[in-house]
Amino acid sequence: MTEKKLTTWQVIKSTLAAAFGVQTEAARQRDFSQGSAGTFIIAGLVFTAAFVLILVVIVQLVLRSL
Repeated sequence: MTEKKLTTWQVIKSTLAAAFGVQTEAARQRDFSQGSAGTFIIAGLVFTAAFVLILVVIVQLVLRSL
């Protein structure tokens, strides 16, 4: 039996859903059965870094406008 792997888009959607706490049960089960922990750890780290960077840029823009 060939095991399906998650697509990049599925990993991105699952990471975003998990970050906002809105992951569906079906997606969670799919992630645990088809995904690897390493993939989700890397995706989570990339998301967190991007999120922090975006917040820093927004704060810098707001502070410059004062």
